[in-house]
Amino acid sequence: MKTTNHKHVALVMVLFGLTVALASVSANATPDPIGVVIYERVFNDCPTSTLTTENMYPALVAIEDEHLDCGGFANLHAWRFSTDNIDAAVFNNNSAYTMCAILTISGEGDGEAGLSVSPWWSPLVDGRFNVRTTDGEVACFGGRLPFYSFTAANGVHYMKGDAIRLSLLYHPHGLSMADPATITYELVYENYSYSSGPLPFDEGNPAEDPPYGLWGMLNDGRVGGYMQAFLQAGNYDAGLRVEWSAICFQNLDAVGTEPATWGNVKAMYK
Repeated sequence: MKTTNHKHVALVMVLFGLTVALASVSANATPDPIGVVIYERVFNDCPTSTLTTENMYPALVAIEDEHLDCGGFANLHAWRFSTDNIDAAVFNNNSAYTMCAILTISGEGDGEAGLSVSPWWSPLVDGRFNVRTTDGEVACFGGRLPFYSFTAANGVHYMKGDAIRLSLLYHPHGLSMADPATITYELVYENYSYSSGPLPFDEGNPAEDPPYGLWGMLNDGRVGGYMQAFLQAGNYDAGLRVEWSAICFQNLDAVGTEPATWGNVKAMYK
């Protein structure tokens, strides 16, 4: 008589349960981007600067801002994932996704750049996985994001001109106090890999639910990248170029329905 491998059955049942749980998020919870849209001069403290953008998604998105010789603070430019190459895609509380890019910051000036998971009230500014050239700090903060500093926790200091790979994974889980959404920040720099591990979101404002939800990134968010170039009054040569290469995005809504993604399911729950 054939014997049943109970451990194998248990594993199959666990994975099946995870598949059902992930599928129950919603078949259309997460957008499927086909490109990105660039938003120039979100902050425009130096309107006389020379701005150049390149959009060859997913191979490369580049933003270069030159002649930042104005008084004031900074110029801010952003890009956001899009499903129609016209408008930024809407990411809701129950989305499930990973994204990544290889980031390179160069130029005579200084600034900061990185990836964004932005909340509904600040879709082009807040919620940053941030790399800063002035002191090399790499940290995640703002908007709805749980704070994490790779500089404080792991001793990472970025040097301008280097390539650094940033990635994050957002999972909604149960969107409750007992089972909040989590985000995992990861980076690869100078051949070393670092991870924050899954970090839970706190509760949103109950007075704003509905329509925005609680215990996650909240509804009506936007996702992508940004560069913020600091101004240097009187320095005509001040400029900054930021490149995001090898950009990746994966919709995890249907992770359990595709055989090629079983590894992702197990990795997320190991």
